[in-house]
Amino acid sequence: MADDVGQGSTALATELPDRYLPAVPYADLPEPQGLRRYLGASVILTATALGSGELVLWPYVTTQVGLGIIWLAVVGITLQYFLNMEIERYTLVTGETAVTGFSRLWLPWGIVFVLGAILPNLWPGWASSGATVFTFIFGWSESAVPVVATIFLLSIGLAVTVSPVIYQTLEKIEGVMVALILVFVVAAIILATQAGAWADVVTEIPSGIGNLPEIVGQIGAASLFGAIVFAGAGGANNLVQSNYIRDKGMGMGVRIPNIVSPITGQEVAAPSLGYMVPATPENERRWRRWWRIANQEQLITFWFIGALLLVSLSVLVFSTIGVNPELESELSFIQAEGQALGDLVAPWFTTAFYVAGFLMLFSTNIGVVDYVSRLTADSLKVTFLKESTFWSESKIYIATVWLLIVVGSGIIWTGIEPVVLLVISSAGGGFVMAVYSVLIIMVNRRLLPGFAKLKGWRLPIMILVALFYVAFSIFLVYQMISAGPASLA
Repeated sequence: MADDVGQGSTALATELPDRYLPAVPYADLPEPQGLRRYLGASVILTATALGSGELVLWPYVTTQVGLGIIWLAVVGITLQYFLNMEIERYTLVTGETAVTGFSRLWLPWGIVFVLGAILPNLWPGWASSGATVFTFIFGWSESAVPVVATIFLLSIGLAVTVSPVIYQTLEKIEGVMVALILVFVVAAIILATQAGAWADVVTEIPSGIGNLPEIVGQIGAASLFGAIVFAGAGGANNLVQSNYIRDKGMGMGVRIPNIVSPITGQEVAAPSLGYMVPATPENERRWRRWWRIANQEQLITFWFIGALLLVSLSVLVFSTIGVNPELESELSFIQAEGQALGDLVAPWFTTAFYVAGFLMLFSTNIGVVDYVSRLTADSLKVTFLKESTFWSESKIYIATVWLLIVVGSGIIWTGIEPVVLLVISSAGGGFVMAVYSVLIIMVNRRLLPGFAKLKGWRLPIMILVALFYVAFSIFLVYQMISAGPASLA
């Protein structure tokens, strides 16, 4: 049968369920190029992670309890590395997103994850936090925060609306921001961190493990869970790694059209259904190369850079202001950290820190707006709007962008504290991860050809990943029921 289902065959694949979505044809995997061609496929995911766990949540946790639990941040981003690779696995083989794969099992899963992306991220914690840090640069009062945040949200909306090919624009913008941030972090490590603080990252691990129940009681279950979830991307964000590697032309994603602007680009209204790779020796050989390249790219661009920034920024805050539980759970610790850096290095370094912090939060906000809109567009187009000739994936994308901006701007003017908004987003994202970490195991075990299935040593690791998110979500629900929502903050 393998000779009959290669490239150009009209046979329909039987591996993917077609009860809810149409069957797809067979097609051979393309031949991969070198790793350099695909470096950057995870840069948007990395940039989205910078302003939440890396800049805000984990440094804040450090100011409350020290470096004894920073190992949990490394655990969190490592869990996400394996989770991201399973999300990539399905897309490399089929060209479909992971959410489309879930929808093949049960059609409403698409709506579930659309809501799981939109609802937590209607709370604009990154825009509010970024605007707050921006006011530090110029010494403006807090009253300027809503105005600045609204301007930044509008600028993001305009930028993606007029971009001919949205992924290419975002990859360039986020790549530049990540490079600038890394330059600052390297300088800060050299000029402002202490050798003793770096040693504490390792030597304080036993103390952190032993005092974990006390730490949870001190900073709150939701805050700690949110910090672990956002040690990396977090929430529904990881699911959109499917879309990013498609747009980068990895695996069968090279056969899927990109999202373009409905104003300046040429649209493709058809839903982004995929293909199935026939089980031939040549496809198996190509798959091994694709899997190796995808793992290397994710390890470098997402895990290494993410873990470096997580640990470095926590060590930086510990080296400058130390443990100070009296700091408010807003962004006052960032302001205090900037002032301490100015005293330690030079006054200009305070401004440099605030600029780097703003870039981290701004890059996160761009990534959040993009990933929520991208997931929504893809999920709705392949399911409930697949017959529409008007609602292309591009139009759904732009409509979701402006929904987030309009509603988010309104919430910002209520004056809710930025860190509270981030905890709401991160805790909600943790529940979403609990669901799809289980589903991705099912999909990659049941729907893929034998040579590409989830198996071997990665299977028990993924089971542990799923158990972690499910167990923590159940714990949060238990706390909410037993002690009320206020106990989680």
